[in-house]
Amino acid sequence: MQKKIFNIRSKERFVELAMATFKHQFNNNRVYRSFCDLFYVHPSDVTKVEDIPFLPIQFFKTKEILSSKDQIQKVFTSSGTTGSVTSKHHITNISWYEESYRKGFEKFYGGIEDFVVLALLPNYLERTGSSLIYMVADFIKKSNHPESGFYLNNYKELADRLKELQRKGKKVLLIGVSFALLDLVEQYQFELDNTIIMETGGMKGRRKELIREELHSILSKGFGVTTIHSEYGMTELLSQGYSKGNGVFECPPWMRVLVRDTEDPLRIITNGQTGGINIIDLANYNSCSFIATQDLGKVDKYGRFEVAGRFDNSDIRGCNLMVL
Repeated sequence: MQKKIFNIRSKERFVELAMATFKHQFNNNRVYRSFCDLFYVHPSDVTKVEDIPFLPIQFFKTKEILSSKDQIQKVFTSSGTTGSVTSKHHITNISWYEESYRKGFEKFYGGIEDFVVLALLPNYLERTGSSLIYMVADFIKKSNHPESGFYLNNYKELADRLKELQRKGKKVLLIGVSFALLDLVEQYQFELDNTIIMETGGMKGRRKELIREELHSILSKGFGVTTIHSEYGMTELLSQGYSKGNGVFECPPWMRVLVRDTEDPLRIITNGQTGGINIIDLANYNSCSFIATQDLGKVDKYGRFEVAGRFDNSDIRGCNLMVL
């Protein structure tokens, strides 16, 4: 199944494998089966992906969400806030995650070996179990550039490195959390034309939340670039969406975003209306591929999506939190 999922070439093939994944998880995931039973939904009743129940993401905080009896190889944990319950994503086959993020990045940006990868992710580096750190550490290793690396709070060293790479004409990916990127451009100014600036979202309580347009405007001016890129991911997913500007995200072929009615979670809405973001991530084959997130957003007719904010009273998380 892993080979099939990462070789999806059409929407029809996606639907076919999503339906097969639903049946597999209904039969093998005790928590998900119980959730489906609450709504009296059985695979025989499901004729399209919109009929599939989406498991609320909060279940990852209190249950082991597994569709496999294989030994757990890795547990990814969310950062959460002090005193809050964190999500745990139990991984029985880490190669699913590695193949997903490698092929996903390559689809939108080409080979990671073409980039010097600089990571400004202080709040993630200060803890263990981060799926983002796992991915970026692999990118740094695969980039095969001696200049690639992580930066915690050593902004001067990072600023000097960025300016040096600019002089050398090197192709650079700078990936960082919003508050740290803002801290950097408040202290240093750049004119970068070979660097992709990619924010992973989240102020994590370090700074006042900004709407996306304001954040990207400040960062664009500070780095001397025309657009700010974004990554959309979370602990409970093994795939990422990417935006090359304007906050419009695209998914790899094995991932799809739907929008649910905020008043009726079982109803999928279309026509660009704003609602709760549901995600189908077929890379989650061994956990749960059908996740109802706490994010609000909308999807266009091409399957691209925007994040508008979060439901009230939901935890502050590190995955593109832009409160309007």
